[in-house]
Amino acid sequence: MGVSGIVLAGGLSRRLGRDKAVEPIRGEPLIARVIGRLDSLTDETVVVVNNEARGDELPLPPTATTAVDIYPDSGSLGGIYTGLTAARNDWCVAVGCDMPFLNIELLAHMLTLRQGYDAVVPVLGGYPEPTHAAYSKVCLPHIERRLKAGQLKIAGFFDDVRVRFVSEREVEAFDAERLSFFNVNTPEDLTRALALADEGR
Repeated sequence: MGVSGIVLAGGLSRRLGRDKAVEPIRGEPLIARVIGRLDSLTDETVVVVNNEARGDELPLPPTATTAVDIYPDSGSLGGIYTGLTAARNDWCVAVGCDMPFLNIELLAHMLTLRQGYDAVVPVLGGYPEPTHAAYSKVCLPHIERRLKAGQLKIAGFFDDVRVRFVSEREVEAFDAERLSFFNVNTPEDLTRALALADEGR
C-alpha cells in the first residue's frame, strides 16, 4: 500500500527571522533535505503552503507537488487536512519542513503499526508529536469538524479516531537521541542543525 508524504511549509518563521525552509544545510535547502529523506519511504510528496506564490518560490524537486491551504490561517491542523485531501494514497506521513534529521527507520516502523488504527502518533515527555506522525484519510471529517469550529489543537480530534500512540521506548529503539523530532525554529536551532549536519547526521 502506497504512502504519501505531507510537508507542512505554511509557517512564517517568525522566531528565525527569515524563511527557514530555504536555509542551506550542507548546501541543500532545508525543505529539499526533508523531502529527500521522505522520498525513500513515500511515493509522492505534497508540500502544503499558505498561497500559490509561496509554492512557486520554494526550491522543490520536480517530484513534489504543492497544495494551498483549504482552511487558511488554521495552523498545522489545517495543513494536515489539506495534505490528506490532496494526497493520492490513503495513508500519509506528515512532518514539518524544518526537520532536518528525520529518521526513516523510525517512520517506517510507525507505518508498520497502522493496522487497526487511523493515526500513528509518537508521544515524548507525555505529549504527542502530531507533526511527526502518520494519518489515514479516515481522519478527514473529524479534522474538518474541528477546523470549522475553530478548534486548531491537533490532538483535539484524537478522541474521535483510533490512534496508535508510539511510546518513548519504541522511539528510542530507532532514534536514541530523538533527532527525528528536532526542528529549526530559532537561530540557535539553526546553529545546532548545521553542526549536527557537519557530523554526518
